[in-house]
Amino acid sequence: MSDTVIREVTKGVWTFSRPFARYGVLPMGGRSTAIKLSDGGVWVLASTPLTEETKRKIDELGQVKYIINADAVHHLFLGEFRRAYPDAKLIGVADTLKHIDDKSIRFDGLWGRDSPDTEYGFEGDIKHCYFSGFRNKDVAFLHVASKSLIEADLLLNLPATEQYSKCSRWIPQATLKPSSWAQQKILQSLATNVEDMKRDARTVASWDFDRIIPCHGVSNNRFYAFILAAYRRIQDVIERDGNKAWREAYKFFID
Repeated sequence: MSDTVIREVTKGVWTFSRPFARYGVLPMGGRSTAIKLSDGGVWVLASTPLTEETKRKIDELGQVKYIINADAVHHLFLGEFRRAYPDAKLIGVADTLKHIDDKSIRFDGLWGRDSPDTEYGFEGDIKHCYFSGFRNKDVAFLHVASKSLIEADLLLNLPATEQYSKCSRWIPQATLKPSSWAQQKILQSLATNVEDMKRDARTVASWDFDRIIPCHGVSNNRFYAFILAAYRRIQDVIERDGNKAWREAYKFFID
């Protein structure tokens, strides 16, 4: 049985959630996100394997126009996506080039190398903010129509209940919520330039979003979260609006 949970979070926004352990030992879950753009194309944040069922669903949505590498460490499956969708633009972060094993992968754009005002073609649907002062050089994305913030390592919402919901055995997991002291300290420790972090955290805080779709942990979808929590009998989701959760996690940089 497949361990990938494929779900339409809201109209035109699909997530592909599955188990993933950082360094092979820390269960954090993994999640890719696909968005159908207003022009009919598809934008994919590629963070999990391109399994047969994942590809089938993505292909149902339309032609993949953009493959997104959200930070310097979420690069493991870019080659799979690039080979499957050779005509799509691959947009990533410059620091990925330092970590990726397959040096033949061609990028069409790189945050951290390109001019900060560069537009890649999807800005009519999705805003982006490159965190140059964050260790992993993450990019935050706002899907304007659905008021959804999509991000990789900028905010965690553990345990990764949905991502491990198809596991055949129980996996012990840590809890890390946006409002927790631990999350705030972790974010501070990952700042390589505090002033840049303040600028970018405030930019995201100024965006209009209700939902947060993280690569690691439960996304902020109240209905699904309620059903899932009732089924698993675990209250592990963000119950408040996403923008407030962001401001709580980043208050050191915003206030």
